[in-house]
Amino acid sequence: MGLYLGIDFGTSGARSAVIDENGSISHFGRFPFDIRASGSCLHWRLALFELLERIPGELRRDIRAMAINGTSSTVLLCDAMGEPVGAPLLYNDARGQEMLTFLRDVAPAKHTVLSATSSLVKLLWMMQLPDANKARYFLHQADWLGFLLHGQLGISDYHNALKLGYDVEVFKYPEWMDKLQLSIELPKVITPGSPVGELRSDISALYGFASDCVVCGGTTDSIAAFIASGAKSPGEAVTSLGSTLALKLLSRTRVEDARYGIYSHRLGDLWLTGGASNTGGAVLKEFFSNEELGRLSGEIDGSRVSELDYYPLLRVGERFPINDASLLPRMEPRPGSSVEFLHGLLEGMARIEARGYELLQELGADGLVRVFTAGGGAINDAWTRIRSRCLGVDVMGSVNTEAAFGSALLAMSNKET
Repeated sequence: MGLYLGIDFGTSGARSAVIDENGSISHFGRFPFDIRASGSCLHWRLALFELLERIPGELRRDIRAMAINGTSSTVLLCDAMGEPVGAPLLYNDARGQEMLTFLRDVAPAKHTVLSATSSLVKLLWMMQLPDANKARYFLHQADWLGFLLHGQLGISDYHNALKLGYDVEVFKYPEWMDKLQLSIELPKVITPGSPVGELRSDISALYGFASDCVVCGGTTDSIAAFIASGAKSPGEAVTSLGSTLALKLLSRTRVEDARYGIYSHRLGDLWLTGGASNTGGAVLKEFFSNEELGRLSGEIDGSRVSELDYYPLLRVGERFPINDASLLPRMEPRPGSSVEFLHGLLEGMARIEARGYELLQELGADGLVRVFTAGGGAINDAWTRIRSRCLGVDVMGSVNTEAAFGSALLAMSNKET
């Protein structure tokens, strides 16, 4: 039975997962980052090969294919040999905001690239740097890490390339990008999980991988986490209950609305559409410790509707499902009971989640039939009961919450490799 390797490069470190054809995990590895290392290509390279080395030798020789995910819109310039030119820009780097004025005159209104952190905005900004004339390729984090394994430069996948402007509906860069007169070579875009090439012979020999082990096209960390969840059919969704509240819904219809930060990734023959609210676990941690959250949640009757009409936010402003930069947090009146207060916060977040899915459906997405849950909030049983009541569908934990597991599934999706 063949094995498949998934590698995840997230904001706090890199992880690896080796699975068999039944989806059972044979090995899981971690390589944590500190803040300084997260933006260093040298540390990325170190983490990648350290993760390969930590896989037991008897597993390495049975790995048939591998795939890598990276953080969306983490990008770098490379020379003709694939060496980085300057430092990469991380997913949340907004230094290129000044390029938006120029880009708005070229890109269609409300396009996904019209964000200060999009890959295309970052590229335009990086091309103004003194060393830009040394660069030949523009790559995403997952693209460059994949190159280190298969040796082919200038290849990306259509998940990473979406925020570069690539049209995932017709599988090509749009004509309006010609007006940018880019001097850099844009990556060739392939289907995530499709074979790129065999693992470099020197790497396979050094680490004991099979000579025909294939490196596949990658994806982003959030989509890899969605793949890991178990959601597969139209109407199935994943809610991530982390510091913020992120929704992703599988749909047969593509939904885009920049007013709410809504855009769609292609996922096979379906579309993965969603948005993110500013509410979430960060609000809860403002008022409660982890111990208090666990203890007080156990006293909440999730079947009972809270009468508190809260819109929990840490600060002013919301984008999804309400687009209002001046929206005020609403967490008053505060009852004397901490249990009732927490109940009101959880109920308020559940209503926001329900309204988010309603908005996606109003814009044309498939009707909601089931919600999988990822993030720290997934283990809160009271919150799950409240959410199920507000959403009107079954709510369950994700099959697996590790993006590395999702990348391993992606590598396994082309078994002809």
